[in-house]
This record gives sequence, structure tokens and C-alpha cells, in this order.
Amino acid sequence: MEFANKEYLILLVLILPYIIWYVMYRKKSEPTLRMADTFMFRYAARSWRVMLMPVQPLLRIIAFVALVLVLARPQTQNSWKNQTVEGIDIMLAMDVSTSMLAEDLKPNRIEAAKNVAAEFIAGRPNDNIGLAIFAGESFTQCPMTIDHSSLLSLLQNVRTDIAARGLIEDGTAIGMGLANAVSRLKESKAKSKVVILLTDGSNNRGDISPMTAAEIAKSLGIRVYTIGVGTTGTARYPMNYGGATQYVNLPVEIDENTLRSIASATDGDFYRAKNNKELNQIYQEIDKLEKTKLNVKQFSRRYEAYQPFAIVAVLGLLLEILLRITVFRRIP
Repeated sequence: MEFANKEYLILLVLILPYIIWYVMYRKKSEPTLRMADTFMFRYAARSWRVMLMPVQPLLRIIAFVALVLVLARPQTQNSWKNQTVEGIDIMLAMDVSTSMLAEDLKPNRIEAAKNVAAEFIAGRPNDNIGLAIFAGESFTQCPMTIDHSSLLSLLQNVRTDIAARGLIEDGTAIGMGLANAVSRLKESKAKSKVVILLTDGSNNRGDISPMTAAEIAKSLGIRVYTIGVGTTGTARYPMNYGGATQYVNLPVEIDENTLRSIASATDGDFYRAKNNKELNQIYQEIDKLEKTKLNVKQFSRRYEAYQPFAIVAVLGLLLEILLRITVFRRIP
């Protein structure tokens, strides 16, 4: 614990002159009774009120000390803690094109992918993990971080309607999504760097081809695990007609050859998820990746800690006043 206003602590030296004043001069103000001889009172028992008289100045001292500590603003210590943990640097590259609304996975592809990714993130608390999303274009939703609560919050905010609303171009730019994820890993100092790329289509947009992005990943020592999500044949897809939702069956077109080539070029693996169970099993298998040591700094925030001292000061003062007007009340 530390104090924000340490200068107020100097007021504690006032306790010493108060104690000297009470011991040496306080008795002069006590009422006295003149008697010819006090011998008969020498062995008289002291009443409990007399024995408790020192409680009053003690309560005043406690209240004063607590008040000074409140003024000094006690705070919990703000500290950094270095810790070496086992971890790996991972970027998730997730397709958010409108085709991810297909319902061959439950409730649909995008929600199934988000739920499984969230479980994957929660199971790797020591890893630096980031998130890139792509449709016809790509951008970083969350840079690599060990603050997984923020990452999970940003993951849950991922929607496919950003392409439907025209915020980004619709389509599937696998090369752009992979290149974006790779760019976030190029400065990583970890020995193990991984991209998990999930898509339900084939590359039809973007300025960078998937294999060009794969070669860049290979040159940087980044392994890419590719996941093709979607059933075989056709998938039930919701479409909006005049404000009403109607379902149509659209063909599933996943470019497995390209995804296999990306994985093979970077010493990764290709997976095909046709349902929720298979998608979950894929992430569990990737979870068995090797780990490397990372040096992590943990930060603890600073909090005000004056409340207990304020309570002691108020209670001490109120108790002293209560005793003075009741138990130790004086009659003039």
C-alpha cells in the first residue's frame, strides 16, 4: 500500500504533544473536593468509570490517526509482475462474407465458428491471440493480445452484415485475409507462429493471391491451418425478399485444393468441417500445437483504499461523543 498525499502523514506527530498535555495538565481541570484527611480513601476500590477514563483520549487518537490516513489517500500498490509462461502466437482469420449465414451448421456458419473459436481462446489463457476478418476485403478486428476478455468481446461483435450493408466489399478474399493475419505475426518473437484460416468459399476478390500470401507466411516461419466450413452439395441459405426472409438452397463451393496448398506450403494442415461436431474436433486438434516460452507482464490496477480508515474515524469519533454524554457525563 502507498499514499498519494504523503505530506499529510506529518500531522501524526501532533499525537505526542496531545498525550503529554493529557497526562500532565488534564488533571488540573478535574473537579476537586477539599477534605481534612484522605487516609481513609487510600485503599478504596476504583469505580469502573474511573478505570475507563483513558478510553476517551484513546478513541480521539484513533479517530485522528484514521482521519490523517484518509487525507493521505492510501492506495493499493501499482505493480508489474514478470512471469514466464508457455504459449504460442496465433492469429485467427475468419471469413465474414454473407455466405457464412448458411445454416448447414447450427445456428449458422458464422455463429458456429464464433462459438468454437471462443472455446478455443478460453482454453489457451497464456497465448497471444488476435483476430482478422475478411470478405471481399480484410481488416484486423483485434491485434494479438493476452487480454482474452477484450478479444472475446470483439469476437462476439463480428457480424456478416458489414458486407451486406456495404461497409466492406462482399466476396471471399482468402489471400487478403491471410496476408493481413501474417502481417500481424511478422514482428512476433515467438518460435511458434500460427494462422488459423476459416472460410466457406473460394478466392474471388483481393489484390493478393492465396498462394502469394502463403509464400510470405512460409518465409516468416508461420504455419497456416486452413478450415473449409460447410456441408457437401447445397446448403440452406436465408435471403431477404421484400422485407420477408425466404430460404433457398445454394451450392457449397469450397476451394479445397487451394486451402490444401496453403496448408502444405506452410507445414500446416487442412481440415473440412461439415457440421458443428467436426468443427469443434478440428479446433481441439489444433489446440495440441506445440508451445513456446513467452515473457508476460501482468499489470495490477491502483485502487483507492481510504474507506476502512474513514469508517474507523467516524466510528471512533461517534463512540467518544456517546461516552462523553452518557457514561462520563459531568455535572457542573
